[in-house]
This record gives sequence, structure tokens and C-alpha cells, in this order.
Amino acid sequence: MSSIAQRLMGNPAFSQIYERLWRPAFTRGFSLGGSETADYDRALRAYLARPGDRLVLDIACGPGNYSEDAARGLTGDGRYVGLDFSASMLAEAQRAHRLPRIAYVRGDAHRLPVPDSTVDTVLCLAALYLIPDPLPVLDEMARVVKPGGELIVFTSVKASIAALPGAESVVGLSGLRIFGRREIVARLEALGMEHVEQTITGVGQYVHARRPHEERTDV
Repeated sequence: MSSIAQRLMGNPAFSQIYERLWRPAFTRGFSLGGSETADYDRALRAYLARPGDRLVLDIACGPGNYSEDAARGLTGDGRYVGLDFSASMLAEAQRAHRLPRIAYVRGDAHRLPVPDSTVDTVLCLAALYLIPDPLPVLDEMARVVKPGGELIVFTSVKASIAALPGAESVVGLSGLRIFGRREIVARLEALGMEHVEQTITGVGQYVHARRPHEERTDV
């Protein structure tokens, strides 16, 4: 049975209010009422908007929250591609974001319709905690990113509030998963990613990693 969160993401009415109302409230919640997550989010958007000839793949892009930021600085053959399983979210994204370098595709994050080693920047922002069996999604992200390319994740992380009585029941009902402090980092390191950096903001975490330019092989 799908969770409350998964049913909401597939609701056409919810897809229209998600970016304006739900997501800002959720961002504040990740910082436990503080501004750390919002501050990091602003810095991330500025980073994504830097100039460059890049292919950017945004997994579980929703209604295109980061589309224009990621597409704004693209040069040459640079393209932004947003992928989501929800048809209603993609419809809202296509309606709201019409820049020429932006495209959207419906797909499964567990089986990305992308060849190996082809993406410069692969994102999964504020979505991994809602995806069933989420860790294999990191495997797919590592598969498609180019040598020297980057992988950026924003998701949940265990903090003291997550240990409060009843917290796990609420999480289970909502469908939101809380990851262990090193769960995401350890998975990326096991996949051979390097320069794995984790920034924790309340019950949220930003993780940035790169695929090595040269893959190491056993002699």
C-alpha cells in the first residue's frame, strides 16, 4: 500500500501547491524551526546556476523546484533533465518551467533511462526519503555520473528529535524515512565516490560527492 506522502505526490491538486506552500514549510521543519536548511538551499541554488556546459539530471524533480536554477548558467550543449515517477508533478513542472534547456521525462529512479557515465551533475533533493527501497537509487546515480562528475543529495538524517517516543510511528505512517548519520555517506564511499562531504542541518543532510576521474582497478 502506498504511503500518505506517495499518494500526495501523485495528486494533481497537491502538485500545484507543493512548491509554494508544502516545500517551504518542510524546509523549515528540517532545521527544527531554524534557518540552516534554507540558507544552505540558497547557496546550493547559486552553485547550480554557475556557468558551464553540463548535463544535469534531477531525480524525483517534482514540479521543477530546481529546474531554472540548474538551467540558468548552462552553456554550449548543456541541458537540464528532470525525472519523476509522478505524471501530475511532471505536468506541473512542464507548465511552470519553459526555458529552452529544460526537459522532463517520466521514469523510475531505480532504473534510470540513462547510459553509464554520461551525466555531469546528478541530483536527488528532498525526495530520497520518500522513495521505497532508496539506497539502490544511489547506486543508479553513481552509475550514470561521469568520471569527475558530481552527485548531490538532500535527505533526512537521524537527530535527537527522531528518537522521541512515537517518532518512528509517525515516520512510518507518512512514508518518510530517516537515514542513519552515516548511511548515505557509507553507501557512496562503498560505491567508490570520493570527496564525500556531509552537512547536517537539524534533521536534514546535504551530501556532495564526486566520482574519481580515474577508476582504480585491482592489480
